[in-house]
Amino acid sequence: MKPETRERIVRCVKEVLPSTTKTCIWIIKITVAVSFAMMLLKYFQILPWISDAVSPVFRIFGLPGAAALAYVSGYFVNVYSCIAVMTTLELDWRALTILCTMVMCSHSMVLETAVLKKTGASGVRMVIVRTLSAFILGIVLNLILPGSSLGEVAATEAGERLSFWTTLWEWFLSALKLVLMMVAIIYSLNILQRLLREFGVMEKIAKVFRPLMGVFGLPSNTVFLWIVANIIGLGYGAAAMLDELDRGDVDRRDVLLLDTHICISHSNLEDLLLLTACGAVWWIMLLARWAMSIVLVWEQRLEFYLKDTVSKK
Repeated sequence: MKPETRERIVRCVKEVLPSTTKTCIWIIKITVAVSFAMMLLKYFQILPWISDAVSPVFRIFGLPGAAALAYVSGYFVNVYSCIAVMTTLELDWRALTILCTMVMCSHSMVLETAVLKKTGASGVRMVIVRTLSAFILGIVLNLILPGSSLGEVAATEAGERLSFWTTLWEWFLSALKLVLMMVAIIYSLNILQRLLREFGVMEKIAKVFRPLMGVFGLPSNTVFLWIVANIIGLGYGAAAMLDELDRGDVDRRDVLLLDTHICISHSNLEDLLLLTACGAVWWIMLLARWAMSIVLVWEQRLEFYLKDTVSKK
């Protein structure tokens, strides 16, 4: 490696460490707090009570009431939590596809809303958009997918309830593993992002994806953040997004357009593969959310246009 190249790499790493550390600590605080709260809700049987309260609504989506707990778990925690509950139910491909599409739209609501708000989006708007989008897609898929999913659903027997201290210890080990993984991914991703820009790779990537960005209604300068959000999601990609904002490489409107898209359609690698392995149809989950995100982004563009028109008068 040439000395000049080595110096450029070292400089990029040094530049990115302070801001990445700050963002990483912020994300970990939220993640651990939400995870601990959900552990308490599960242990004291509050989460099942919440799901029982909303289960009648799920008939609108063609889903049995038992699917409500899986959705609520994914909504407040993450996709893994949804899978843990979903695997205790006997759902067919149709029910799984509808449920998983809804969860992909509105999972990890607390953490991901905090991330989106940090980038400049309205937290209230993001919660409303993601929740309503999940409900709309659930209704639409129930109408267009063949068959019915409203038969009785059997659940596997729950194991013996663990003691509080055992549950707390298991949560601690799980949270520690998650935190270590997040730290490794966030630092690696942010360093990679800076190196790709430093050596001109981002411009080449932007050229490849520019036609797709046009269909989505997204500016070409958001392509790297779009890739990050699609591959590893919002939580891990938050540091890269915030770094882009700090550098001024994308303006506020560009970020709001991107937020509008990725709040519905992200984690399209790992999460999509996991849910497909559970029995859901991957291309329906992907295309349904892409279609919804396109509608939302162009609606956001219309808002910007009307606002500019009014301000000029």
